[in-house]
Amino acid sequence: MTSFPKVATARIALVGDRSDTIRSHTRIPALFSALAARDRLHLDAYWIPTEEAAGPDGGVHGFDAVWLLPGSPYRSEAGALAAVRTAREEGIPFLGTCAGFQHALLEYARTVCGLAGAAHAENEPGAADPLITPLACSLVGHEGAIRVEPGSLAERVIGAEHTVERYHCSYGPAAGRLAELRAHGMRFTGTDDQGEVRIAELPGHPFFLATLFQPELAGDGTRPHPVVRALAAAAVRHRG
Repeated sequence: MTSFPKVATARIALVGDRSDTIRSHTRIPALFSALAARDRLHLDAYWIPTEEAAGPDGGVHGFDAVWLLPGSPYRSEAGALAAVRTAREEGIPFLGTCAGFQHALLEYARTVCGLAGAAHAENEPGAADPLITPLACSLVGHEGAIRVEPGSLAERVIGAEHTVERYHCSYGPAAGRLAELRAHGMRFTGTDDQGEVRIAELPGHPFFLATLFQPELAGDGTRPHPVVRALAAAAVRHRG
């Protein structure tokens, strides 16, 4: 009888307000099935609503990965930020896509950079100087080219210095507000043709990547995007 090595199953927290009307949410089960079948990367997924993500019993402590999913405005900004902070501080592999990217930057600005007034214009329309602002041109349903910084985590994951990715968002970081985040260690390693930031990462963290584009929307859902595969691999390593 042929025996196969035991495959570790990693626990991943899917943080977001789950909805069948959000396409990225409906893609997740098929993506995880494909990861198991094609790559032998097995994930046990737990959906955590943002209202529960900040609580001691409903937070992301003890998980092997955290994925902060699209679907803003979140029902609880505080819960979304708490999930980012826990993953960042505890070395849990983290991926934030679309709104997850936006809130990863927001958490870093407030917690690490001390910018208590940093705000998301979708959550606080009247904010005096928001970090996350409406895009000059909405990217809902659009695809765009991205230049990836050589030697970055993003470049190693994607495997190329240029890529074309799919978006579904209307908000992004204000370019003039990012210098403070850079000064405190965050790297912006992917930009569009106009130089606008589309990828962020944290050197020194086991795996911390945030993309304004949505890798979960790539293709027909049967072949996971390299970013999704890399998160799964990082989760399995963390489990081991």
